[in-house]
Amino acid sequence: MNPGPLFSAVASTGSGWALPRRPLRSWLPVGSLAAVNLPQVREQTDEPLVLRSQEGDRDAFDELVRRHADRLYSLVAGMIGPGHEAEEVVQETFLRAWKSIGRFRGKSRFYTWLYRIGANEANRRGAQLTSHRSKTAFSVDEETGHELAAVGTDPARSAQLSELRRELSGAVAGLPADQRQAIVLRDMNGLSTAESAEVMGVGEAAFKSKLHRARLRVRSAVADLVDEGI
Repeated sequence: MNPGPLFSAVASTGSGWALPRRPLRSWLPVGSLAAVNLPQVREQTDEPLVLRSQEGDRDAFDELVRRHADRLYSLVAGMIGPGHEAEEVVQETFLRAWKSIGRFRGKSRFYTWLYRIGANEANRRGAQLTSHRSKTAFSVDEETGHELAAVGTDPARSAQLSELRRELSGAVAGLPADQRQAIVLRDMNGLSTAESAEVMGVGEAAFKSKLHRARLRVRSAVADLVDEGI
């Protein structure tokens, strides 16, 4: 099997692929922590494309790449931080998926199978990163900063929200890897408990325990700011 034009750019160069990107949304203190606005690609069925890909259809796999690149990048960036490292992990994930798609038996949904590959790759890459790199993984980028500034015209309020996001970012970055992955899957990417547990390769009870501990640690980290009414 040879990958199609879009995917071959990843395979041949490891760079230069125009990966669709959206910044991770700010965690504002309203409603759920789920604040990432990503396309609802899971409403589409992947099965026909998967079957065609298993038969060597390059265009079909390119379409799977287009469908899932945004969410996969969001997952990886949530685990190891946005930027070049995350892009490389996404590329490696699609390469591994292409090479092993013939062994995909459909016992799970394609995207959970794909995200599990991505999560494993992110965990491997994260273990190689320095402590400084991991602690700054969730820094406020320019576009997100503009989004926060647009929340209101009150400079003081904008500054408070920026401070809250920095504290949230630091709290998530400082979580143990399994807890960070749990909160990224469930609260940042909006997967269900069952889907998140499947991606992590654990039972639902174990996943809920990891997520609960992660949420407690994050809430504790920003408790003072929330008490101040930010």
